[in-house]
Amino acid sequence: MTIEQLKFPIGQFQKTTSITKEVLNKWIFDISTFPKRLLSEVIDLSDEQLDTPYRPDGWTIRQVVHHCADSHMNSFTRLKLALTEDQPTIKPYYEERWAELLDTKTMPIAPSLKMIEGIHQRWVILLNNLKEEQYTRIFIHPEHGKAFRVDENIGIYAWHCNHHLAHITETKKRNDWD
Repeated sequence: MTIEQLKFPIGQFQKTTSITKEVLNKWIFDISTFPKRLLSEVIDLSDEQLDTPYRPDGWTIRQVVHHCADSHMNSFTRLKLALTEDQPTIKPYYEERWAELLDTKTMPIAPSLKMIEGIHQRWVILLNNLKEEQYTRIFIHPEHGKAFRVDENIGIYAWHCNHHLAHITETKKRNDWD
């Protein structure tokens, strides 16, 4: 596999031209099932396996799990800001720096799995109960210099779930851990 394939095992996020209710339902389903899908892939991994990078110079599986908790916590907050404020400018964070902090590099993954489960339960309740006009609410992401719609961000995070899950499943396949 090329570095690009290792980095993006399901490809990069492709923005769809038409976000239908069916597309939204699929994305929300992916987000809702992520905690259980993730748990089933990492629950039996040893510390040595968790500390295996998914690609050369990439994060370890442990870092990927902790990153998902950090990232999804931020996304949930961004959704709430977009729903309660008028075009808020969100605070970006340096995910690559967060991934190098002691908690992300060395802690057991159980606390992050619990965080992911709780965040996703609350996140999915909001997503499943959005009014039509709430899908078009936006937040401004200063790092990208653009506005993101709530519906578009749902798709980005459905992809994000599947993207990082594929980092884990592909690493397990390459190493014959199944």
